[in-house]
Amino acid sequence: MQKFARFLPFLRWFPLTGDTVKADFMAGITVALVLIPQSMAYAQLAGLPAYYGLYAAFLPVAVAALWGSSHQLGTGPVAVVSLLTASSLAVYATPGSPDFVALAIMLALLVGVIQLLLGVFKLGVIVNFLSHPVIVGFTNAAAIIIALSQVSKLFGVPMARSEHFMHDIVGVFGQLGDTHLPTLAMGIAAIAIMWAVKRFAPRLPGVLIAVALTTLAAWGMGFEKKATLHPDGVADPLIVDMLREYETTAGRLAEMKDKAMASDAEAKRLEKQAGHDVQQALTLNYRADMLHSQVHALEEANAKRLQDLRRLRFEREVRANGEPGLLHLAGTAPIGMKTDGGAWKIATVAPGEIRLTGGGEVVGGIPEGLPSFALPRFDLDKLGTLLSAALVISLVGFMEAISIAKAIAARTKQRLDPNQELVGQGLANIVGSMTQAFPVSGSFSRSAVNMNSGARSGMSSVFTAVFVLLTLLFLTPLLYHLPQAVLAAIIIMAVAGLVNVRAIRHAWQANRHDGIAAVVTFVATLAYAPHLDNGIMVGAGLALVLFLLRTMKPRVAQLGRFKDGTLRDIKVYPELPTSEHMVAMRFDGQLYFANVSYFEDTLLATLADHPKARFLLVVGDGINQLDASGEEVIHHLVSRLKENGVTLVFSGLKKQVLDVMRATGLFDLITQDNIFATEDQAIAAIYERLGDEARDDLFCALKPAMA
Repeated sequence: MQKFARFLPFLRWFPLTGDTVKADFMAGITVALVLIPQSMAYAQLAGLPAYYGLYAAFLPVAVAALWGSSHQLGTGPVAVVSLLTASSLAVYATPGSPDFVALAIMLALLVGVIQLLLGVFKLGVIVNFLSHPVIVGFTNAAAIIIALSQVSKLFGVPMARSEHFMHDIVGVFGQLGDTHLPTLAMGIAAIAIMWAVKRFAPRLPGVLIAVALTTLAAWGMGFEKKATLHPDGVADPLIVDMLREYETTAGRLAEMKDKAMASDAEAKRLEKQAGHDVQQALTLNYRADMLHSQVHALEEANAKRLQDLRRLRFEREVRANGEPGLLHLAGTAPIGMKTDGGAWKIATVAPGEIRLTGGGEVVGGIPEGLPSFALPRFDLDKLGTLLSAALVISLVGFMEAISIAKAIAARTKQRLDPNQELVGQGLANIVGSMTQAFPVSGSFSRSAVNMNSGARSGMSSVFTAVFVLLTLLFLTPLLYHLPQAVLAAIIIMAVAGLVNVRAIRHAWQANRHDGIAAVVTFVATLAYAPHLDNGIMVGAGLALVLFLLRTMKPRVAQLGRFKDGTLRDIKVYPELPTSEHMVAMRFDGQLYFANVSYFEDTLLATLADHPKARFLLVVGDGINQLDASGEEVIHHLVSRLKENGVTLVFSGLKKQVLDVMRATGLFDLITQDNIFATEDQAIAAIYERLGDEARDDLFCALKPAMA
């Protein structure tokens, strides 16, 4: 069994005892009670209908446990990955549309393939390119963005989606006067219930309790109120004109998008042909660019038009037979006309149809049964642009998962294999993409619930998936009346713990460069929202640049003799004795292309301050690596100093440095006589060569007591 466990890690769970199965069963059910409402909330955060969260909470949960290495890691939809999914795809399709769903499923496949390849080829170390300060800055900004993105649902007001997230949020706060009070009450009640349960009864599933109570309340009070009518059913002619103009523009947009796509496709077809007409291809590309620009302008105008329509409040005529009549702007119905008095608002406008809402938003109908098993629809035109987003989600998702797994393993004493975890996460996303799931990752909150509930093996996650399966088959009708405001409240409560200003301050205290990277990542992520991948790319790039800057000027210390006989930095202890006949220097860092010039300049500047020095000792205990550039500089230094009567001596060089010197012939140039195991051996040999000339030097290793 252990032989096959390399390829089937879940074999390590066996044999399972009765106590283990019982503990895993209880933990699995407990996690499922948290996962089901959370997954629906995160699906909406990702820009998909809520029930896609249940699809993402089904097979990916079990597959990640079966092929991962952690026994308690709970995989599924998570806040940060869901937000990255939404921000990456919003530029290509309208959130919630069939095209958007197809792209989200395709993105899950790309993320899974990247993670699987990284795991198979044992490249898990690549995640180290995202430093901890960068992740801290990104997570704090993402948590704030996630929470703000739910404010509109909490207050029951519409939120525009543009290229500037902060502008959209300002627009939401400008509509707070139109707050739908029952919606706000539902959201606040859910937050209060979850907080109270966590505070006074933490072992109970607070999320599930909030969902159950608010869903029952919404059903009992008739929280949802919807209606549809033809545009001609609106009494105000100006509003009818706006509706007609919206419909007309939407039709033009569809035609122009088709023409733009046709021009793009024709241009690409021409460019692939040998000896193609360059002028014709350029013309087609120009036409496509113009159409895309016009489409963008029309989309913005139509979005503004719909936003204006949604801000209006209406009441509907009630005829003598009880049937609804014309729709009037609130307060404009003729005197004596009987109306329903309801505060109707326009939700969406479709060809020949207006959808009205007069109550709060609920999840609505959820398709019963299992998701269909099919390969994702591949859009080759968008493959290249989605790869960068997929790479960011792969790394961020895996870093989140492995961080959680390590934190749990520290308590359970389990040995983790990061590469195996990558395989598990990759397979989870690949299988998920074949069952209509969006990208998933490890969840901190659900993993903690899993561990605290007594989970002993990954079988707990299998039980969780089975419970989600039963929900999909039999329980989805119970979720119809779940208020959208409650899902928003679940997300806000979940991400509240991600805001950690202390972590940014700690990074600043540890190293100013790390603090700068964290702060810049935080600001860039907020500024680039909704394109969060740009923020993390800026942070990662800055972290690498700052790392190079640090290594370009490592610490180089001139040494003096301390009273205990050791060598110390004379900048720290200015009173230490030195010698005019020799100079001792310590270099703390690897010698490579970025800092060899600094190394050379520092040594030569020090020798210029000691014109009588005949020996220069480089204490090389801190030199870990030597590349070709470093070897070349040392080669020139040895020859140049020798011509000026100065001998370059080394001590404490590591094996990997000596191997490079021997391979390149540098060792023979320096000679064995000038390479020593310790600085004391080197200093003793130097003073032996100096003889009576340096008899009174206080620096001499043989006379530490005189210091």
